[in-house]
Amino acid sequence: MAECFSFSGTYDRWLRFSYSRMGLKSTTTDLSGDGTVMHCWVPKTYKPNKPNLLLVHGLGASGMWQWNAFVSRFIERFNVYVPDLLFFGDSYTNRPERTEQFQAQCVAGVLKAEGVRKTAVVGASYGGFVAYSLAAQFPEMVEKLVLWGAGVCMEEKDMEDGMFQVKSMDEAVSIMLPQTPEKMKELLKVVFYKPVMTIPTCFMQDFIDAFGRNCTISGYKGLWSCPEWKGHERDIRTHEVVPRRSTPFT
Repeated sequence: MAECFSFSGTYDRWLRFSYSRMGLKSTTTDLSGDGTVMHCWVPKTYKPNKPNLLLVHGLGASGMWQWNAFVSRFIERFNVYVPDLLFFGDSYTNRPERTEQFQAQCVAGVLKAEGVRKTAVVGASYGGFVAYSLAAQFPEMVEKLVLWGAGVCMEEKDMEDGMFQVKSMDEAVSIMLPQTPEKMKELLKVVFYKPVMTIPTCFMQDFIDAFGRNCTISGYKGLWSCPEWKGHERDIRTHEVVPRRSTPFT
């Protein structure tokens, strides 16, 4: 279906038009000259009287997809920045690093390139780990930090002890990175309080096809299925490098 007509591709184009109409523009930043490029939606016109707000997405198609429902309200009060993490949307790297620490360094690089010295940060799910690492590595840059659905202090034994519906990180990965419509249905059951289970299988397959063709544009197959990610699964499943804190960031 994706080869002749893609519902997901059409929606993606509509989102791009919508973001532009809301006052954001699409940018790419070459961070190192060695093949690390990060895409980010940034204000067309920076308003110095407004505070800055960075929205860091979780596993999914792109930042644009995940934050679409919120941007229109945030943009009234903030200078909004919506990056695509590496291997999501239009962001990619040729470097071997695959940790959330490296993701955070790249996000910081984009902010610096845009002239952002301080910002509030919201991180959802996997993006919460990146946001936490951003605050830990660049405390002078992060004014406020909100973590949404991100267990930054979680350990594998927590899953083994029955804290979650899944029993292991391997099982969680197989659900959070669905590569078949059946796995996507499992994902919907886990992540939604009242999941919509009437989505046609062809729509689900279309999404997988549209955003799973290669590592560059896919948050699903781009993490563990492409050759670049082989051997780095533990980097993204464990977060031991990020310092634990008993007190909140201020």
